[in-house]
Amino acid sequence: MNKPLNSLSDADKLPSAGVTRFSGVSRKVIQWGVVSIASLLILVLIAVLTTPRLALLLLLGVALGVTLQHGAFGFTSAYRRFLLRREIPALQAQLLMLALATLLFAPFLSEGQFFGRGLIGAWAPAGLQVAAGAFLFGIGMQLGDGCGSGTLYKAGSGAPRMVITLIAFCGGSFWASLHMGQWQALPSLQTQSLAEPLGYPLAVTLQLGFIGLLALLLRRWGVRPAASPTLRQTFWRRLLTGPWTLPAAALALALLNLATLLTAGHPWTITWGFTLWGAKTALLFGWDPTTAPFWNGAFQQSALQMNLLRDVTSVMDIGVLLGALSAAGLGGRFMPSFHIPLRSLAAAILGGIMMGYGARIAYGCHIGAFFSGVASLSLHGWLWIICALLGSAVGVRWRPRFGLSNR
Repeated sequence: MNKPLNSLSDADKLPSAGVTRFSGVSRKVIQWGVVSIASLLILVLIAVLTTPRLALLLLLGVALGVTLQHGAFGFTSAYRRFLLRREIPALQAQLLMLALATLLFAPFLSEGQFFGRGLIGAWAPAGLQVAAGAFLFGIGMQLGDGCGSGTLYKAGSGAPRMVITLIAFCGGSFWASLHMGQWQALPSLQTQSLAEPLGYPLAVTLQLGFIGLLALLLRRWGVRPAASPTLRQTFWRRLLTGPWTLPAAALALALLNLATLLTAGHPWTITWGFTLWGAKTALLFGWDPTTAPFWNGAFQQSALQMNLLRDVTSVMDIGVLLGALSAAGLGGRFMPSFHIPLRSLAAAILGGIMMGYGARIAYGCHIGAFFSGVASLSLHGWLWIICALLGSAVGVRWRPRFGLSNR
């Protein structure tokens, strides 16, 4: 049996991953062609975007894509390793990210504005639709091999299978939008934010205490695998080409999410863009949006009518793709493989549809519902992750049926 690759180290030692060997040590080769294409596309988009604010949001998306790629910061494999082998480093990094973002968000959300711009958190009702959607999403992410952010950064890094997952994700998300009325009629809690009944100081204290308790339980029960050897580099070289440590990536993601909140007026989200892309595609095939109550809302109508490059989430999603492409080129990791076994292809399509449908009815994915939701003190964020973990446990059991490894 072949030894599985560690995304942070072993892949860097392969000649096909853009590295050469020098005195027994792997030295990365920057793929300047890839970096140049990504940079050119970023510059072109900045030139055509209509406002400086959108240009800044594009750059924030690029920075998020670089962070996800250089930090190999995913959720899907993290849960799989935890469920199968009790490995906890990635989960510990997620808890650090949540704690930092909670502290960073609270002062601004409590004020409700920043230099005159209104701020809203990622608040949503915690109800049966969130539970059902997150459970479905959890299964789908194990079959698709990536969550919302993982699908974006892996597709941007040159994984053709993840492009297929992304297309299916958009289709599933649009499909769910046609049923939102029925899902929203299900029972849910009236209180959305922990700060509503408790106030921000007490709510933040309780949430940080809970996160600390989870970290303690993980440390006592979990397993930390032996560290893989990595190429010795200067700080600046590692910053440029990766890999980044998980805590460093967690810190960067928390800070970039705060920057998104202050610039966009709401925290980082991903999957609304996929829903909109699916709807825009459906329009090309003659779909009538007036037949779906969800698309008769003022915001949705406006989004359908305007250019995609004026939609905040779409602009940031494109930025994540280009940031991941840049980071893959800088790290010598852009190496697309077009050999996709049939069963793996089926899993990508099925997983993408399940993630898209689940994310839409659950008000987001790991980013919009879990990360941004918990950082906003929204109760639905915690319900989301519990149900997503349960779904992930099912998805892990299904993976071998599609020829997918559970490494």
